[in-house]
Parts: sequence; C-alpha cells; structure tokens
Amino acid sequence: MAELCLGPLLRYVDGSSATFWVEASRPCTAEVRCADGTSGSAPTFQVAGHHYALVPVSGLTPGTVTAYEVLLDDVTVWPLPDSAFPPSVVRTSAGDEAAVRVTFGSCRWAAPPADEKDPVGPDALDTLAARIAASPDGERPDVLLLLGDQVYADEVSDATRAWIASRRGLADPPGHQVADYEEYTRLYYESWLDPEIRWLLSTVPSCMIFDDHDVIDDWNTSDAWLKDIRATPWWRERILSGLMSYWVHQHLGNLSPDELAENLLYAAVRETPDGTDVLRAFAAQADADPASVRWSYRRDFGRTRVLMVDSRAARVLDEQDRAMLDPGESAWLREQALDAPESCDHLLIGTSLPWLLPPLIHQAEAWDAALCRGERGARWARFGERLRRTADLEHWAAFPDSFEELADLIADVGSGEHAPATVCVLSGDVHHAYVAEPVWAESARQPAARVAQLTCSPVHNSVPPQIRLGFRFGWSRLARGLGNRLARHGRCAPPSVDWNRSGGPWFGNQLMTLTLRGRSASLRLEKAVQTRGGSDGGTAGGVRLRTVRESVLAPQ
Repeated sequence: MAELCLGPLLRYVDGSSATFWVEASRPCTAEVRCADGTSGSAPTFQVAGHHYALVPVSGLTPGTVTAYEVLLDDVTVWPLPDSAFPPSVVRTSAGDEAAVRVTFGSCRWAAPPADEKDPVGPDALDTLAARIAASPDGERPDVLLLLGDQVYADEVSDATRAWIASRRGLADPPGHQVADYEEYTRLYYESWLDPEIRWLLSTVPSCMIFDDHDVIDDWNTSDAWLKDIRATPWWRERILSGLMSYWVHQHLGNLSPDELAENLLYAAVRETPDGTDVLRAFAAQADADPASVRWSYRRDFGRTRVLMVDSRAARVLDEQDRAMLDPGESAWLREQALDAPESCDHLLIGTSLPWLLPPLIHQAEAWDAALCRGERGARWARFGERLRRTADLEHWAAFPDSFEELADLIADVGSGEHAPATVCVLSGDVHHAYVAEPVWAESARQPAARVAQLTCSPVHNSVPPQIRLGFRFGWSRLARGLGNRLARHGRCAPPSVDWNRSGGPWFGNQLMTLTLRGRSASLRLEKAVQTRGGSDGGTAGGVRLRTVRESVLAPQ
C-alpha cells in the first residue's frame, strides 16, 4: 500500500482551481477530494527512486472555503489519523475587490524536534501555523511568498550530518554538506515534516524561489568563483541535484494548471517510467546555459500582481558585462511589469536579494564591483575578488547596470495614467528586516506610485552581534560619508535614486504581511517571541507572533 511520505502542499490557488503536491512511497494514483464534491487525480512520476504527484483540481467555487482529503490508490492518507490540527482547506479567490494578504520572509533552518532546545529561537512559520490552527476561521494569509533559502544544503543540522555520515564518509568533499539528490530529499523531509509546517503548507498556498543556500553560500557570486567551484570534483553532482530537487519540490508548484499543461519538461518526466535522466539532462543544460531556462514566474491575485524573480541562476558573470538578470530574463521582467497596467493596483517584485541596501553596504558593493572590473588595475581587482567572496558583496548593488535597470523599470511602472498605487520590492537574505523608500535624482522620474523596499529575514535563523552592529551603522550619516569615499575611489557613477529607511532595522525570527484592498495597502511586521504561557494564541510552549510595526503604504 502506498504511504504519504511528504505533503500535501497546497500550491497554486485561484478562483476556481488549485494544485496539490505530494510525495508517495511507491507508484500510485494520487487523488484530492474536496468537501464540495470537486476532485482531481494524477499518477505519480518517479525521480531518483522517489514518487511525486502534482494534483490539479478544477471547478471550485470562487470565494469559498472547502476542506479536502488526499487519497493514494483510493486509501485516505490525509488528514493524518488523530491529527491535532483543523482540517486542511482550500480558500478560493473572491474576485478583484477582495482583500489580499501576502505574508513573506526567507531563510529558514529546519526547526529542531519539540523536545530539543532551539539555538536560534522560535520559528516564525511554526508560530504562524499555531496561531492559525488555534483560530482556523480567523485572519490568515492568502499566500506565503518564501523568498529563498527554504533549505540549507551547506549548513545542515546535527541530525542530518549524522544521517549523511551513515551513508558515506565525511572526510572527502563536500564533507557534511549535501552531495546528491538523495541528501537533498533529506533536507526537505526535515523541514517539511515539521508538524506545524506540514499543516501550514497544506492549507495556505505558497510561492517559492531559491537563493544561494538552496545550492551553496554565495552561489554565482562571480565568474572567478564559478570557475573555481567547477574545478572541484564534487560540484557537478551538487549543482545538478540542487536544480533537480528544486524543480521537483519548489518550482513545479509555482506554475498554474495551464502552465503545467504546456510544460514540455513536465510532460516528458511524467511520460517515462523513470524521469531521472530527463530531469538530469535538463539540469545540466540549465547549469551550462542559464538563459535556457526561466525560473522566474508571475502570479496574479485579483488586482495584485506578483513577479517572482530569479536573482541567482539568471546572472551574467562576465566582469565587463555583469548583470543580475540575463537579457531574456530582464526583458521578461519588463514585459510582465508593464503588461495591462489598467488591471494592476499593486505590483510586488519578489527578489531574494534586496534592491536597496543600507547606503554604506550599497556603496561598498558598487566599489568592489568597480575594482573587480579593473577600474584600479589588476592588483586591486584581485583584492576586490577576495573581498567580494569574504564579505558576500553580491547583491543588486554589485551589478550596477542591473540596479539602474530596475530603478528605471520601477519609475516607468509607477508613472502614467494607470500607475499602480504601490510598487514594492520584497526581499530577504540579509537576516534582518527594514523598510526603505527611494527618491529619484531627477524629479521628473519620481513615480506617482508609493515605492518601497520591504526586506524581511530570517524566518528561522540568526545573525551574529557584530553583523547587527554593521547593519545599524550602515544607515548612519557617517556610514554614508564612508560609502561616498569608496565610490569615488572606484570611480563609481552615483545611483539614479537616493533612499532612506522608514523603518528598522529589526532583528529576530519574523514575517511581514501586506494587506491589499482596492488601492489601499498596509504593512505589518511580526516577530516570534517566547512568552510565559500558551493562552495568547501561541504554541503550547508559549510562543507567539508579536506585532513590531504596522504602517499604511497607501490609504484607502
């Protein structure tokens, strides 16, 4: 009999359809039956000895809440027997006029077992799940945007390290880091079998995009970095396994039923008894020619448009032509952002890496990019490459032309008769949260839309005290002065926008939520905190989400 290994994950949801991701223990037919009588089924497909299905359900009624169950070969496997959680449900969109709640964050180490001390504090997603479970008819997100580092292939837990050691020696590279597809699946089991996370992902739709730790720290930092890593004997298996596992566990669920029906790779994997070789060939091509695949995608929630942007694999790394996005990716982003402006009240650009950083860090990254480009000669270029890798100087600021292209795009989108009320760049990565708002140097370019960089990280991780001090200092007047000196040394052109923080920095395990209704927008930041008791809607261990900041981005 087939068993449910992982999932279900409720992924795509609109007004009348939904998709559900599951992993089973053997080949079977997965079926989702909803309480309103709708259902859908799909046979599993096989990758590296694992069996997955993405089950589409259509015919749902807009604006309804429907419980569902999952069956494998006609045997009910979800909800779990004696589950302490409420039924998993599908909430369909109620139309353009309904409010949309978008909760986002990034960087989540898997939480340890409940009987172990958590070294980085309470998990914000676990805590969100507990709050929703305690009041299932109360407020909940309409979608979770998970902006990278869903798993850490290079920083595994003690339990996973012991499991890896049981199947191979740790003396040879990559040591305790993940080496192959099977070890990647262990990361997803550890993260997504967490009871609170498993239930949360079964009942709240999610959109995901990778960042570096899903593969390796500072993935695609530079051309020199890529050449060095490709020279190692273990890298090829790591990158192919990383891309394969991401496609299976995260990317497929980002796609709508129509997109899945047109996806040739998905069809090819499903049509063969074992899709491993097909998917491996795809991953090899994606690694060799990143422009051959698009990981970015678009989702519309009523009149809110979400563009999830790949700011890792799509990079151009030639020092004389560096770009965060290759030309095709950049053209896609521009086309989607400017498409049908009359249908969009809010544009959300999800990119794992912040567009606007603390000014000192921005100028340091731009300066370093200039050094690596050779502005100060070969000796400075070698220094710049060492500094880039040591200090993680590889955000949008380290790709100056791409930074300016995004600024130009936002100005264009935010202007004109049909400009949205808000244009927000949603990011994570930097293990703290802040709000920054840009002002264009040319006043004629200043958008009518409210523009904000909203950064929220981590969901469950930590940041050393000295790094906290650095992030705080990076916004100061003195830091701006130091940054300007670096920029002059690197002969860097001044950016076309200036910006200040309007909130933060905030530290801890946290989540941001945008509530969008009509042309109004409000923002809430919540932090997972330990309490003395569990009667406040938190977990039994006395953890709750405390509101740190609430603000209005666009009034009603």
